[in-house]
Amino acid sequence: MTMKIQGLTRRNTLSGLAGAAALAATPRTAKAAGLTKITFLTSWFAEAEHGGFYQAKALGLYEKAGLDVTIKMGGPQVNGMQLLTGGAADIIVGYDIQVLNSIAQGLPVTTIAACFQFDLQGIMTHADIKSLADLKGHKVLIATSSHSTFWPWLKKKYGYTDDMAGVDTFNLQPFLVDKTLAMQGYPASEPYEAAEAKEPANFFLFGDYGYPPYGTTLVSTNKWLDANPDAAKAFVKATMEGWVSYLKDPAPGNKLIKIDNPKMPDGQIAYSVAWMVKNHVLDKDGVKIGSMTEARWKGTRDFLVEAGLLKADVPWQKAFTLKYL
Repeated sequence: MTMKIQGLTRRNTLSGLAGAAALAATPRTAKAAGLTKITFLTSWFAEAEHGGFYQAKALGLYEKAGLDVTIKMGGPQVNGMQLLTGGAADIIVGYDIQVLNSIAQGLPVTTIAACFQFDLQGIMTHADIKSLADLKGHKVLIATSSHSTFWPWLKKKYGYTDDMAGVDTFNLQPFLVDKTLAMQGYPASEPYEAAEAKEPANFFLFGDYGYPPYGTTLVSTNKWLDANPDAAKAFVKATMEGWVSYLKDPAPGNKLIKIDNPKMPDGQIAYSVAWMVKNHVLDKDGVKIGSMTEARWKGTRDFLVEAGLLKADVPWQKAFTLKYL
C-alpha cells in the first residue's frame, strides 16, 4: 500500500506508536447499552480526508444506527492491516492494492465500501509541466512503497523509466529549489503547501487518467463481518451519510478533527474540503455514494498482474463484496 508518510500536515512525521498502543488496548466489539461497539482505524492522522467519519460521530449518526464507534488515528508506524487481522480493530480505512496483496497472502479480509470513487494520489509539478506525458525524462520524487503501486502504472502508461524515480524525503524544499523536479502527493496537501510558499504548481490526479483503485475504502475481516452483518451495513450507511453532511457543512466534524489533530491548519482543512466538493470525490460520474464495481476491481487486478505485482491465480474477487452497500 502507498502509505501517506507525512506528518500531521503530511510533512512533519510523527510517531504512531502511541496511537498503536492505544488501539491495541481498545476493547473488542461487544454489545453494550444496546449499541454495537466498533473500533475504527483511519489511515492517517485526523484530516479533512477523514471528515465524513468524524462528522458521523459528531452528529450522532453512528449512535442512531445502533453503533458505538471509536475512531482511532493511523500513522506512519501503524500497520492497519496487521491490527485488523490481529483483532485490535474491527474496520479500517484500506486501499485496493493492499487488500489484493492481503488476499494473495491468504488473509481473510474484505472491502465493504469505497468512500471515494478514486484514489487521491497524484503528482505535483511546476507550472511549466502541462501533462503527465510532459514529465517523461524529469526526476520525480516518490516514496519507496510507490514502486509497488502507482509507479509501474506510470511506467506502462507514459513510458517513465526507473532512473526518473528519486527519493521523496517528504520535504517540500527540494521542489521549491529545483524547478525541474516533480513529487508525489495528495491534492489538498502538497499543492496547499506550494501555494502557501507562493510557488506556482500543477497537480495531476492519477484517477483522472485511468488509475483504477478506489480511495478511502472500508475494510474488515470475514470473521467480524459474518458475526456482525447488520452492524457492518449500518456502519456503511451512517458513514456515507456523514460524508454527505460533511461536504455540505464540515464544522461539526472539523471540531473533532482538531481535537485529535490540533496542529492541523484550518486553512488546509478548508482547502481540502473545497477540493473534495469540486472534484466530486463521493459520486464522480454520478455513481451511487459508497459503491464499487467488479469491473473496477478487475482493472486494478489486471494492472497488478501485468506489472508482475500480483500472481494471476490470486482469487481477486475475495477482495471486495457488494452485500453491505
